[in-house]
Amino acid sequence: MGSAHKAAELFALVNPINHARTPEEVERYKVEPYVVAADVYSVTPHVGRGGWTWYTGSAGWMYRAGVEGILGIRKEGAFLVVAPCIPLGWPGFEATVKMASTHYAIRVHTSLDGPDSISGAILDGSHIESANSRVRLPLDGGNHRLSLNLA
Repeated sequence: MGSAHKAAELFALVNPINHARTPEEVERYKVEPYVVAADVYSVTPHVGRGGWTWYTGSAGWMYRAGVEGILGIRKEGAFLVVAPCIPLGWPGFEATVKMASTHYAIRVHTSLDGPDSISGAILDGSHIESANSRVRLPLDGGNHRLSLNLA
């Protein structure tokens, strides 16, 4: 929905490792810190305790939320779409994507003013156009390098 800060905040909230950083948090959470819990209780005496792990596809949903929703990397038909929505304070990111026989090495850089939209895109050394703060790249069996600047 375009709210990078809120997306990252919610992602951090459900990330199980953020509930088990100290021995005290581990004791309160009581479930595996490597499994996404369906519930984190907010009622006494179980405030902060996780529940309902290992029963849904929630880890897959979390992966998709991070990769597709925040990093903005997803497949659309015969194309790879990159439309980053990263929060202020992130310097950018790097990702390696392999879909079928196509490889993309992706590097995203942000300005000090904060990421807003794609201000420049270079694919394999040549400038390419972006539309609506996203680029569409063919899944053509090649090896490619993509660099995006966000401003």
